[in-house]
Formats: sequence, structure tokens, C-alpha cells
Amino acid sequence: MSAEKAKGQNLTGVEMFGKIRKTAVRLCGTSRRDAGMVTSEYAMGIIAAVGFAVLLYEVVTSGQVRAELAAIVKKALSARM
Repeated sequence: MSAEKAKGQNLTGVEMFGKIRKTAVRLCGTSRRDAGMVTSEYAMGIIAAVGFAVLLYEVVTSGQVRAELAAIVKKALSARM
């Protein structure tokens, strides 16, 4: 191998593909060490989702929102076609 090829210059397509593939495999290996959530993160996610669901339920079932939704439905049903 010449000195130019050792520096990464003037590589053929096959040589360049090999270098790219080796680098990609190395990077994939390092990035998969800590993939996903642990149990405590799942628990916090579930708690946050339940809290958001409760908040949304309270907003939708409040008197003012319920009246607005009823007015929208009543207006849609009474529209002439």
C-alpha cells in the first residue's frame, strides 16, 4: 500500500466501501450499548401518561367544555343539507 493510500487518499471504490463499512459497524456497536429504557424510566413514562390522561379527562368533562361540545354537536345536527 502506498503512502497516499495510507492517508486515505486515492482509494478505489471497494477500498472506500470497506473503510466506510468498518466505521459503520464500529459506530453501531458503540451506540447499542445503552439502547432502550430501563424499568424506572418506563414507570416514570407511565405515570406521566396517566397524569396527562387525567388532566385531559378533567378538561373535557368540565361544564364549560361540555357545553361548548354540546353546542357544536347541536349546530352540526341542525345544519341544512
